[in-house]
Amino acid sequence: MRLAIIGCGKLGGPTADLLESLGHDVRRYDIAQDHGYTQVEACADRDLILIAVPTPHSPEYDGSHPISGLPAIDFDYNQLHVTVLDASEVAPDTPIVIISTCLPGTIRRLFSQVKNEIIYNPYLISMGAVEHDLKNPDLVIIGTKEGHVTRATEKLCYLHYSMAEKFINGSIHQGTWEEAESIKIFYNTFISAKLGLVNMIQDVAQNIGNMDVDVVTGALQQATMRITGPRYMKAGMGDGGPCHPRDNIALRWLAQELDLGYDLFSAIVGAREAQAKNLARFLVDLAETYGQSIYIHGKTFKPGVPYCDGSYSLLVGHFINEISGQDPIYIDPFTDPVDYGVHGVILLAHNSSVTYNDSIQQGSPQYCDFLPASRVVDPWRNFKTADPSIKVIYYGNTRIPT
Repeated sequence: MRLAIIGCGKLGGPTADLLESLGHDVRRYDIAQDHGYTQVEACADRDLILIAVPTPHSPEYDGSHPISGLPAIDFDYNQLHVTVLDASEVAPDTPIVIISTCLPGTIRRLFSQVKNEIIYNPYLISMGAVEHDLKNPDLVIIGTKEGHVTRATEKLCYLHYSMAEKFINGSIHQGTWEEAESIKIFYNTFISAKLGLVNMIQDVAQNIGNMDVDVVTGALQQATMRITGPRYMKAGMGDGGPCHPRDNIALRWLAQELDLGYDLFSAIVGAREAQAKNLARFLVDLAETYGQSIYIHGKTFKPGVPYCDGSYSLLVGHFINEISGQDPIYIDPFTDPVDYGVHGVILLAHNSSVTYNDSIQQGSPQYCDFLPASRVVDPWRNFKTADPSIKVIYYGNTRIPT
């Protein structure tokens, strides 16, 4: 297919790479990058124009610091609005596919009068795994003005079939713009709520004693008829990244805008921050008891990516400073690499082995050596060491050892 991709950053760039590798004719345009095409050239004579520009919040809303006290606001659609109108002007007969995240009601409010056919097709992907998630989609979401199948949506379905290694029956869900916007945004906040609940179980285990959070969540993972499935049912570090924390802030705004009379999303955001503060207090108490410094092993929001947007490690670090007046020392190959061993209280925020407990990832090394007599706090409860002098504390497992 002949495609234009406008916005070639964290999402658009990997998408363009995958589509090109599959033999599609892709022209890229990004205002901040030089791909050899002007926007007019990129959009000329295309089957579809895919737009993946950011719809950001202000940086202070990313979730790496407390956000529950900030005013609830919608996303900033200025760049998306300008980009869609520009694409419509240079290619008025070409269907435009919006990938960028929007709250319910946005597409109709901003683009119902645009002459092009507008399709909303947000992706459910995670940073650092865009290609994998496009090849293995959980859901494919397609929204149109009336919710009908069109020639353009058939082309878009073909495009997703070409990217996916396999489809589960019913993976493509098509509806109106509002339905598609809601599937995307509530998918993300379901994950945030799920993590908030399992991390609450971790807090209960830590405070009540004689309890391993993994026994509880392991049972709940099996309750797939009425409650849940196994994904995001491992207590550990809280929700992070460039999407989920800010999505809940945007949904707070929507709840107020629609005068729903309640706001679940403030509770989700508040729980995330309280859980981070509980972990920070635990680390500070350990450090003061043993006279050691606090290290956070992993500063980005998850292993293997260079992005600190919405980093839960930074949020825990914020509360460490608030409680003790001291900043933790971060260790991360992408941001704060070290070539020496560390001795102190070490929060094992992430690496591929402990975070995912995935046999494929088990060979992944620690980001540095842990020296004797350190205290390693593992909120994932996977870390093991052959050094008997290193005290490993499985945060969330307070069972009496037998």
